[in-house]
Amino acid sequence: MQKKAARQNKIRAALDDDPALRVNELASLLRVSTETIRRDLFELEQAGALKRTYGGAVRNPVAEPALVERLKIMVHERRAIAQLALTMIGDSESLLIGGGATCLHFATALRGISRNLVVVTPCYGIAAELATNPLIQVIMLPGYFDGREGLVHGPDTLEAIQRYRVPMAILGASGVDNSGLSDAMPAAAQVFAAMIQHASRSLILADRTKFNQRALSLVSAWRRGLHLVTDTKPDPRLSATILAANAEISVVNAPTLVHENAV
Repeated sequence: MQKKAARQNKIRAALDDDPALRVNELASLLRVSTETIRRDLFELEQAGALKRTYGGAVRNPVAEPALVERLKIMVHERRAIAQLALTMIGDSESLLIGGGATCLHFATALRGISRNLVVVTPCYGIAAELATNPLIQVIMLPGYFDGREGLVHGPDTLEAIQRYRVPMAILGASGVDNSGLSDAMPAAAQVFAAMIQHASRSLILADRTKFNQRALSLVSAWRRGLHLVTDTKPDPRLSATILAANAEISVVNAPTLVHENAV
């Protein structure tokens, strides 16, 4: 298993350097059979890491594994981020909650809340998690269902979001870089961007593996009202960019980093 994982990591790296590599070239490079390479490419495509083409494959820009796989990694860090975010919602009476692994960890933490709360979400997993608490009223957004991510998207979803205005949105991100936060799924990025627009403040839950990564679709540039909640302080350049835009940063087990002009 470790040998296969190392080989598949080498395939990803090779395709980053030369997206035009063919199956036979990858087989020669890694000294395995073309059948082995084809099996690896199939598994990597299933995980969302690349897209197979005729005779080869190309990497997806900051593509993410399926949600069920992401829930198995960075579990300790994501739970810690979720717990910190839970302390930051204050007495908000309503929330918009997006999708993704860290938001599901947040929903698990939020499930134990002992006061009335309204949650609007496009994510079926989050809706099911929170519906076990009778004090939480869950509003499920309509739309086209993506079974791989467990969330809805599309024109009906965006139209429904327009009806709500909440004090806070809780979102994840596929990538966090100097340009802002981004998502690997264009349709989901549209939904998350609309959620930010209809919230007074947005918590962006993202672990350190998302830093200096740019996914396919930009959700939002850094601006006032965005608050990155993470497990590790970003590097100085990324931190400076975020804070210069009057956004904020909170790090697990560390003092909150707030731009001096931020409110």
